[in-house]
Amino acid sequence: MSRFLAYLCVLVLGSTGLAATTEAPAGATTVRVRLVAAIKNLPVAAETRTGYERSRFRLWVDEDGDCRDTRDEVLAAESLVSVRGCDVRVGKWRSYYDRQVTTRSSDFDIDHLVPLAEAWDSGARRWSAGTRQRYANDLGDPRSLVAVSASVNRSKSDQDPAQWQPRYDKCTYVRQWVAVKTRWSLKANPAEKRALLSRASHCANTVLTVRRASIVTASSGTSGTSGGATGGSNDPRFSYCYQAVAAGYGPYYRGTDPEYWWYTDGDGDGVVCES
Repeated sequence: MSRFLAYLCVLVLGSTGLAATTEAPAGATTVRVRLVAAIKNLPVAAETRTGYERSRFRLWVDEDGDCRDTRDEVLAAESLVSVRGCDVRVGKWRSYYDRQVTTRSSDFDIDHLVPLAEAWDSGARRWSAGTRQRYANDLGDPRSLVAVSASVNRSKSDQDPAQWQPRYDKCTYVRQWVAVKTRWSLKANPAEKRALLSRASHCANTVLTVRRASIVTASSGTSGTSGGATGGSNDPRFSYCYQAVAAGYGPYYRGTDPEYWWYTDGDGDGVVCES
């Protein structure tokens, strides 16, 4: 229900002309900016996928302990009819990418509007494991995760708007893409930015209202031999990996996550605190 209400707020605020047309001051938690300005505000940088593995983003978690994990929360929020149970299997969903409709949740995927690999390329590789988990399970903005047909999600894969856009509702897609990138302070590559501006020129220049997410970056300069950094930018430190996993943290990777050095890599595979 909270996700549905958040979606309504986004629609209402985005449809008014009362918001400022420039980004809010640095440090503000909420940004109100028109679409074209939001695209121009995205920092431009070359992207690199070095070190990316999907497992670095922990899926799916039951953050509020109500027995529904993130996938089921999105299915429940986006179903056109009421649903029951912890494991949501039956409802009614419409995929706006291709306008497919189903009553079986197994026909649909939960798409990261900005794919995990794209997020990694655009800045998430510098995040702590905890921040990557929050991104992968972001229920704080209904634009982050959408229920779509499995076939169209496979077609999209990890491509950005310069490479792929849905057949239908392209303006909606571009608005959501830009909102997610703004929320998580992600960069765009030059071709992506050109594609966004090109599509936006055919869309209403509506106001986007975005609540910025908290970003925690992994500490740099971690030693490769012993104890990792313990600064406030890292995840909480536990005595054992099973405690970290139970609290929703990990996995941690050698050479990327300073938290790696806090725990014993028993099998020597360069990863600790796997699920």
